[in-house]
Amino acid sequence: MKLYDDIDSHKVALTRKIGRVLFMTLEHEAMHAETLLYMLLQRAGSGTIPPPDFISPPWKALKASWEESPPLETRTVTLGPATVTLGHDDDEAKDEVKPFKEDVDGHGFGWDNEHPKRTVAIEEFKISWRPVTNGEFYRFYALEGGKDKVDLPASWVQDGGDIKVRTLYGPVDMDTAYQWPVIAPYTSLSTYAMVRGGRLPTEPELRLFYDKFESGYEGGANIGFRNWHPVPATTGGEKDGGRGSNGGVWEWTSTVFDKVDGFVPSKLYPGYSMDFFDGKHQVVLGGSYATIPRIAERRSFRNWYQRNYPYSWVGGRIVYDIKKGLN
Repeated sequence: MKLYDDIDSHKVALTRKIGRVLFMTLEHEAMHAETLLYMLLQRAGSGTIPPPDFISPPWKALKASWEESPPLETRTVTLGPATVTLGHDDDEAKDEVKPFKEDVDGHGFGWDNEHPKRTVAIEEFKISWRPVTNGEFYRFYALEGGKDKVDLPASWVQDGGDIKVRTLYGPVDMDTAYQWPVIAPYTSLSTYAMVRGGRLPTEPELRLFYDKFESGYEGGANIGFRNWHPVPATTGGEKDGGRGSNGGVWEWTSTVFDKVDGFVPSKLYPGYSMDFFDGKHQVVLGGSYATIPRIAERRSFRNWYQRNYPYSWVGGRIVYDIKKGLN
């Protein structure tokens, strides 16, 4: 905080290297705050105590309003073939080289795995308008033999004979959270997608969908603590050409987190990405209800989690391949 004050008072000149350090500090702390919350979620209602005056939402009224939303006319949208631009260019090696070292205003900082900018061609595919919901996954798990194929999501909790959904206010009935996106590990959602005849999207496929249909915070997306819980997704509706929110979760992709051509590890934080190029982590995109907008809305930002990690706030949607007919 003293450094911010010294920059404001011109006691310290803001250089690109200092700007990068401040960028890293801010975004890393924001991600750790989210990590802390999904740890606390596991004891919410049975150990974790809300802050004073932290009022529980009117679940009954919210549930009634969510149930009034009209159903989707179609469950999927067809996209592609297309060429998608991923990443952006931000060469850390230039931070202390003239004339770049003083060129800070308007410069777009990013983490090392976001660079360099690249283009990827994708084939035509169908993708679900909305992520898999608690209700859909519950039917699979409890009524269709899914418990023999996947574990109970850590975002759910057994309460007597009932399965409830965890929130920071304590568990809520499945009926209340029925339309929220389910939070589950990659392994479980990939299994669910295959049972339904599809798969999870690749990173370029999900990025293409986001580019066309994600509304962003100012458009009402459930990020940046707009709510302290997920809500039903709104993408695919009649308004705004289908633009909307996925309900407030990160989303899994089938892309393994690894270096791309031209990747250069950060000198300031060399282990930020490289330590996780182990073949066990999947790229996730977007952001949860606790993700700050500057992260959730940056096209080039790539997050990652181990595919069997159960606690992070990540959901998933289904992609269906379009088989080309024979001539």
